[in-house]
Amino acid sequence: MAGVKPKSSSSSSTKDTKAANRRIWFYSLLLTLQYGAQPLISKRFTGREVIVTSSVLACELAKVVCALILMAKDGSFGKVFKEWTLVDSLTLSGLPAATYALQNSLLQISYKNLDSLTFSMLNQTKLFFTAFFTYILLRQKQSIQQIGALLLLIIAAVLLSIGEGSRKGSTSRDPDEILFYGIVPVLIASVLSGLASALCQWASQVKKRSSYLMTVEMSVVGSLCLLASTYKSPDGEAIRQHGLSYGWTLLTWIPVLFNAVGGILVGLVTSYAGGVRKGFVIVFALLVTAFLQYLVDGIIPSAYCLAALPIVIISIAIYQKYPYSIKKKEA
Repeated sequence: MAGVKPKSSSSSSTKDTKAANRRIWFYSLLLTLQYGAQPLISKRFTGREVIVTSSVLACELAKVVCALILMAKDGSFGKVFKEWTLVDSLTLSGLPAATYALQNSLLQISYKNLDSLTFSMLNQTKLFFTAFFTYILLRQKQSIQQIGALLLLIIAAVLLSIGEGSRKGSTSRDPDEILFYGIVPVLIASVLSGLASALCQWASQVKKRSSYLMTVEMSVVGSLCLLASTYKSPDGEAIRQHGLSYGWTLLTWIPVLFNAVGGILVGLVTSYAGGVRKGFVIVFALLVTAFLQYLVDGIIPSAYCLAALPIVIISIAIYQKYPYSIKKKEA
């Protein structure tokens, strides 16, 4: 009819953006709480005699079950698996899963040959590599302010590492052993972590891969890699001698299920917010761990931890407030 203006799509677009932002903050908050509380829950409910590999495999199984339930609930189960192909699975999920598996192996080697402070400090370089690979794969640029926020975040992470390292002593080792079996592996692991995070973001945002499906696929590939590693490993020998369920009780399932939920949340945060923002969540979660330790165990947060708190908050605020924007050329 004449005189009737068509409704603008700007209002609906704004509502969608606000809804997406609320979803991002919600998932990020849940992941922060989960990641922060996980160490305390694992410490209380996982006995020392429990074989680590059996715990990890149980966690991967729990992830698969949770993801399948969520897919069935939102109605995407049939559609996703109808369109599923092995090639897409290996390319979009298998590659980052194998990358994460290699990263974890390198971290285990490095952790045994570095003191906790040096290990934690070097491990924070994964934030930079995540930003680098998201630019390479997704052309996701960072503003000057966001780069500054990343630097602040790494400073905060280093302070947290110093606070943790001050509680643990270190042993003197051969310099060559420290370099080749400590520093080099953790740096390579940081590169792989950044690459895997960017690959997951690329698969979910560009290829529109379901985060739940990726959780299932990555858990399966990760479990196969872990099982292969037990052929010649202390855990593999312990499993063959005592069985997978050695040391398990019903309470052992609590941290397993809690960790499985965290794995799904990591996929959702990466899918909606990106790998770089996931790094902010994880560093902030370290502060949550410190304060939960104070509330539960009475362990007072170190001065380094208290100093890191405002830095993390400021870095998050800067990163959110000053996103990269393309400057319009003047006519």
